[in-house]
Amino acid sequence: VEVTRRQIDVKTVNYRMMDDNIGYIQVDEFDEVTSDQFSQALDSLIEQGMEALVIDIRNNPGGILDTVVDELLPEGTIVSVKDRNGTAQEYTSDADTKLTVPLTVLINGNSASASEIFAGAIKDYGVGTLVGTTTYGKGIVQTILPLTDGSAFKFTIAKYYTPKGTDIHEKGIKPDVEVKMSDKQWKKAQTDEKADKQLKKAIEILKK
Repeated sequence: VEVTRRQIDVKTVNYRMMDDNIGYIQVDEFDEVTSDQFSQALDSLIEQGMEALVIDIRNNPGGILDTVVDELLPEGTIVSVKDRNGTAQEYTSDADTKLTVPLTVLINGNSASASEIFAGAIKDYGVGTLVGTTTYGKGIVQTILPLTDGSAFKFTIAKYYTPKGTDIHEKGIKPDVEVKMSDKQWKKAQTDEKADKQLKKAIEILKK
């Protein structure tokens, strides 16, 4: 059997138009392909006449820092990364925002790392309303040092800070509107969207 090697782009973004022209974009993780996939989803919903938007980053474990989408933010800092000496590296938005409609963002305790950077920027700039529960609280940058015996040493080299300078490590990002869901409710919501209390609240806020 001859096998041809090729690049496979994992689908990290799902989207659809819901009732009342409310767009829905779910981001499963922040990978190298996420930025382009998110942009395509946003463009498609705008072309369909989207009047409001829900972005779902619940259970998103994060991923690659510089793929965090900035199409929703004004010009400025998305996140700063500081080492123990206080030396900072900033990731910024270029102000080329495409969003002109009301926005809500769904978060929960499994939204971590890059997801929290995204949520923190949305909150600090006031461009959307966070709905759900407090995020995981992973605000550190880590690296791996290979050792001569084939093992490796993983250690922390820096911390993330939101645009307003908030340290989120072991604290997380608090939602603007808290809506709790039990494990049983969450499981039911996977097959019955009407049971998703957090999504229902996000839509309710957009309709006001």
